[in-house]
Amino acid sequence: MFVDIAKITVKGGKGGDGAVAFHREKFVASGGPDGGDGGKGGDVVLQVDTNLSTLADFRYKRKYTAPSGTNGSSGRKNGKKGEDLIIRVPLGTVVKDAATGKILADLSDDQPFIAAKGGKGGWGNPHFATATRQVPRFAKSGAPGEEWELSLELKLIADVGLLGFPNVGKSSFISVVSQAKPIIADYHFTTLTPVLGVVSMGEGNSFVIADIPGLIEGASDGVGLGHEFLRHVERCRMLVHILDAAGSEGRDPIEDFEKINAELEKFNPDLAKRKQIVAANKIDLATDEQLERLENYMREHGYDFYRMCAPIAEGTQQVINAVAAELAKLPPVVRYERETITPAELPVEKGQNYTIRVEDGVYFVEAEWLLKILQRTDLDDYEALQYFQRVLETSGILNSLVERGIQEGDTVVIYDFEFDYVS
Repeated sequence: MFVDIAKITVKGGKGGDGAVAFHREKFVASGGPDGGDGGKGGDVVLQVDTNLSTLADFRYKRKYTAPSGTNGSSGRKNGKKGEDLIIRVPLGTVVKDAATGKILADLSDDQPFIAAKGGKGGWGNPHFATATRQVPRFAKSGAPGEEWELSLELKLIADVGLLGFPNVGKSSFISVVSQAKPIIADYHFTTLTPVLGVVSMGEGNSFVIADIPGLIEGASDGVGLGHEFLRHVERCRMLVHILDAAGSEGRDPIEDFEKINAELEKFNPDLAKRKQIVAANKIDLATDEQLERLENYMREHGYDFYRMCAPIAEGTQQVINAVAAELAKLPPVVRYERETITPAELPVEKGQNYTIRVEDGVYFVEAEWLLKILQRTDLDDYEALQYFQRVLETSGILNSLVERGIQEGDTVVIYDFEFDYVS
């Protein structure tokens, strides 16, 4: 089953807890704190697998959690890092943050993407030893891993997209010009999934062509199969629009052409501006008057026009030669850039719960909702840091710290973020 959109939840592994331990050795007095740090939690990593062509696996499993790091132990032994969880996805998968719709990654090569980082391991008690606190009897818990809801969207990577109403001959065309073997039959929507074919032009020169399932009027609004597959046209560098020149199914090829281009314009205005050439198929069934009328219309509207009979490969090489010539002038396949998500864009509800515990003058603040904001905050950026401070104020955390007796210079620990309190 072809599935090209999915929603999953990914969670990095929890960091291991730091250990509370003290040095014990014969004839050595007051050995001091000796607890090791916890290990970092494993990351959730998305990795391209070229053997995959669909997101169908994510219909059955939607939650992915990486292993946790192990706890620290005595003798200042640090815990082991949790293993990374590798999730395989097809080439061309675009990863978006489900809450904001922002693009996080375009997996169009073999570079992995860390979808959720594992939490840092907690510090053992030696980190909290000071001149006035020589015997710290507490350690830091490991931080939770990042947890995000992601939208996965497969956008096929092809140089050329074939457009046309059902049964105009797109499958026949791609089967003749490439090694692709689509199902070919004389009924509508024979092609239920996009089909990719590689067209070789000799001497290492080739390009990828995609047979997009037949579009019909209303496709951009979800009618027929078009709504599901229009996204696969978005990456294509150029389009080949195949028409039934003979109007063998009682439709006017010019009206077909105008309807499909209207759907492209409605779905994504940039698609309507993409280079497009027209191939009139089934010329063996068309009259001279039909072909002349169609060619005149295309020439008048600035489209390159070619005649062919795909099943017997008549005229198909001329179309392919024209495509190769155009591709040589066009920029590479579209890549989507990562979009920045600011902390202010993340949903924050009022009245969120949080906990504060105090250990020897160190104030530990924990709140899962706050962790998400912290993970999206660049603490080296002044404006982002100011926003995070406002969150602490509006959520009531700063007031709660004051109520718990915090003093100037006391340490506040919020997961991986640590600062000295200033009133």
